[in-house]
Formats: sequence, structure tokens, C-alpha cells
Amino acid sequence: MVEFLTPAFGEETIRELPALGVSAQALNSLNFLISEPIQAAAIYRSGVLVQVPRPERYAIHKLIVADRRRDGAGTLKSSKDREQAAFLIEALAEDRPDDLRTAHATAMDVEPRWRQHLENSLRRMPKTREILSSL
Repeated sequence: MVEFLTPAFGEETIRELPALGVSAQALNSLNFLISEPIQAAAIYRSGVLVQVPRPERYAIHKLIVADRRRDGAGTLKSSKDREQAAFLIEALAEDRPDDLRTAHATAMDVEPRWRQHLENSLRRMPKTREILSSL
């Protein structure tokens, strides 16, 4: 199953994307994820340059999404989100701590509900919580 997502600017509803012929779930947290993308090489023939989310924003976004899952924060998908976030946060804390600190602070300041989602996810992840609080 493929789920289509689109940035929300206000209400998180299902939106039609006529150009693609699909419906997409609008998410406010997606705005955070896709803001300030970086360029990366994609392996296709001789390679192509694509824009991807910043890894620090991706990690923080995974923490938010893990707690927001419709099927619950204790599910396999939610657990996978937290595992991906933990892996990235551990690596970024060593290689790019300033970027990680900024992404975390930005998410905490943008939306009060995100702060709660982050806290809920980190409650299940004491090591990751410790890493973020030590930055």
C-alpha cells in the first residue's frame, strides 16, 4: 500500500491531488520535514541530483510521527519510526550536533502538539532522550 502525503496549512484533511490522480493526507508536520531540503545523488544510470529532507529534520519528524500513528504508538510502524530516529540521532549527535540541536529546538517551538508527541516518543526511548538533552 502506498500512502500519499501533502503539507497541510491548517486543517489536516484528505486532499485531492488532481495532477497525480490521487488523494493525499495533509499533515502539518510535513512542512517541518520538507523545509530546507539538501541535495543528494540518486543512483539512476549516471546519477541524478535530487532534493531530500535534512537528516536531522527527518529524525525529529520520525519521533513526531511515531506518536501520531493512527493505529497507535505501540505498533510495529511506530516502533520502526522510533528505531530509525534513534539510529539517526545517535549518528548526528556525533557528526552534526549543532544541526540536530537546531532541528529539535525548532520542532519544540513550532507547535505545542509536536512538543507533546516528541515527549511521548522520547519517554519510550531513554537513551535517545539523554542524547538530545545533552546537546
